[in-house]
Amino acid sequence: MSSIAVARHSRHDSLMWQLMSRPTTAIALILLAVIVVSAVLAPWVAPFSPSQLAIMQRLKSPEATHLFGTDELGRDIFSRMLFAGQTSLSVGISVVVFTSVTGVLLGLLAGYFRALDAPISRLIDAMMAFPDILLAIALVAALGPSATNVVIALGIVYTPRMARVIRASTLVIRELPYVEAAKALAVPTPVILYRHILRNLTSPLLVQCTFIFANAILAEAGLSFLGVGISPDIPTWGTMISQGRQYIDQAGWIMLFPGVAIVITVLSLQLLGDGLRDLLDPRLSKGA
Repeated sequence: MSSIAVARHSRHDSLMWQLMSRPTTAIALILLAVIVVSAVLAPWVAPFSPSQLAIMQRLKSPEATHLFGTDELGRDIFSRMLFAGQTSLSVGISVVVFTSVTGVLLGLLAGYFRALDAPISRLIDAMMAFPDILLAIALVAALGPSATNVVIALGIVYTPRMARVIRASTLVIRELPYVEAAKALAVPTPVILYRHILRNLTSPLLVQCTFIFANAILAEAGLSFLGVGISPDIPTWGTMISQGRQYIDQAGWIMLFPGVAIVITVLSLQLLGDGLRDLLDPRLSKGA
């Protein structure tokens, strides 16, 4: 058992080393680390409270006291961005967890059980026929604006993507000799699904999670910008952009810095996903 644990540990170290050996992926990891650490340490790093008003300091340009300037109510943009990062990242992580659980379950059922393949596949196709943002807006409007409902809505929107990827991989794995041998030995189906199939879906699952994480952050910002997402009282990057659009001529920094945060976060996640895909896909790794 110890040798197996050492082998897994060395494999994970090798994967991290390979990721860091790629310049674009290394930069993406560093940027993500800075963003995550800044969001986690926001209560200790932020110089002001995100809701602290200072009307006399309203629409103040970036300076030493207010690094990113202030908004129309005199609130410090830098402090609000740090706390907004907490909200946006927590929503993205929650959507990834929701999507992973439901998407993997549906994908495994559709890919392994032939009788369930057709109905689940038709359900996936029907859900993917709707544009993501429109379906998310409709779900949030039906459920009500809150962080929990945004997570549920985006989870429902992105579950078909995960389910389709897992289903396609399961269709291939279930025909492999070791799965056929397990069936011949009367191994219980739940054991086959977990030990022989789910464990071999780690690569596509990780790659898909990075892309869904990025899309969830972008979709949450879009919903908040439109005013149908999280409550405006809770700072998010999308809400900050929405509130600052009417002052774009005289205080463009209100929209600029949250927009840059969204771009950097989403781009870093996409680059990380590309790097993971290139390393974990044997065909692409051989070509490289």
